[in-house]
Amino acid sequence: MSSSTVVADEAAEAALAALSAALDSIAALPTTLPEKVQLDILRGLESAARRIPALGHNALLKVLKAPDEVFGNQRNRDVVADALRITRHELQRRIGEAEDLGERTSLTGQPMPALREHTAAAQRSGLIGRDHIKVVRDFFRHLPNSVDIETREVAEETLATLATTMRPDELKKAADRLDAHLNPDGIFDDQDRARRRSFHLGKQGPDLMSTGTFTADPELRADLEVLFAKWAKPGMCNPDDQSPVVDEEPTEEIASKDRRNTGQRQHDAIKATCRAMLASGDLGQHRGLPVTVIVSTTMNNIQNLAGHAVTGGGSMVPLREFIRLGAHTNHYLAIFDDSDGRPLYLGRSCRIAKPDQRIVMHAQHRGCTFPGCTRPGYFCQCHHCKAWRAQNGATDADELTFACEFHHPLVGETENDWTTTPCRAGRYRGRTLWIPPAHIDPQRKPRINHYFHPGEYLLDEDDEDCRQRIR
Repeated sequence: MSSSTVVADEAAEAALAALSAALDSIAALPTTLPEKVQLDILRGLESAARRIPALGHNALLKVLKAPDEVFGNQRNRDVVADALRITRHELQRRIGEAEDLGERTSLTGQPMPALREHTAAAQRSGLIGRDHIKVVRDFFRHLPNSVDIETREVAEETLATLATTMRPDELKKAADRLDAHLNPDGIFDDQDRARRRSFHLGKQGPDLMSTGTFTADPELRADLEVLFAKWAKPGMCNPDDQSPVVDEEPTEEIASKDRRNTGQRQHDAIKATCRAMLASGDLGQHRGLPVTVIVSTTMNNIQNLAGHAVTGGGSMVPLREFIRLGAHTNHYLAIFDDSDGRPLYLGRSCRIAKPDQRIVMHAQHRGCTFPGCTRPGYFCQCHHCKAWRAQNGATDADELTFACEFHHPLVGETENDWTTTPCRAGRYRGRTLWIPPAHIDPQRKPRINHYFHPGEYLLDEDDEDCRQRIR
């Protein structure tokens, strides 16, 4: 290691230590200071809080571009999210902000100013914060492609200057007015519309309901209009009816008894459409299985009609809806024994996992088993814990596990690779242990992904028990 690298490391450590010491000094200030002094403290803290993200933009972009071997061949995005203990969604927001406000280089390696140069300067000065930046970024996200570069640069400078003297809500008003000035007729081309199309399905709430938002292009809107005209009229696709009307026209009596509002009828129409497509068999296969719903639960939950089931996408389904799913299409429902967590049936030995074995993995592992990974089972590949060819591993359900496309390549036979093995005993029996290479963890302590089994976060981790699992 060169001396310059050591100095750079020492300088970084000294700077971070000084920052921490400054925060300790502020924390030690007496609470009896006059109110005007307290207001000055708030201003200073707000300015510092706004500057700190700007200092991290270049570091974030550099870490993301690091060669694979720097972080043990792990996906750089996962390394950052785990190191900072932030969600992947928050990481994506920070990446987008860094790409707009961080330094750039030309194709020849020459330094270039930030894409939003004036906004970046205002953030570095501590004059604007995250909400101001969101207004500016949203403005350009919605600006038509027809607006030329020079006009865009003037608009960015104008908004950045206004942001230094306005609250975010005031800036939003100014941005909307500027948008109306630059595009008074609301003219957008096909590329603008294609860029704005989206569908976002939010997280499940405590009641297991999900809120989503979407921006539909004209073609999707036309499709939805005809769908709702048929299946969202009163009396159609009503789950409250013993035999919901789907193909034929509902009678006046059935329609008059329909107490759903328009939004509820449209929701049920979309659900009926999805159900019909899944039942048709026209969606082909995904990772060796027909495209259909895979849901798992335990025998104890079935007997008591309590708890919930888990889908291959990681969402939860109430037990009564779990049972109702079994009456529709060809959904796969897997049930587990509560006593030891093992599936009630196993697959057969061959090179490629059979569909029934994949179903067992959906039910048992629910998603990628690499520690901390959040990719659900629908997006994972089958992995032999014991290599099928090199170690004569069997393709049995209890020897298979899930690994996503990012973490599956990390497993290998060299000293720089991760290894996997099924947990043979203890509270995690049947789960997959990932053993890191020595350069990541000299003790090579086995790790388990608890993300899809959140109740395990509340359990104490015993080092000795962890070692016993692989014996």
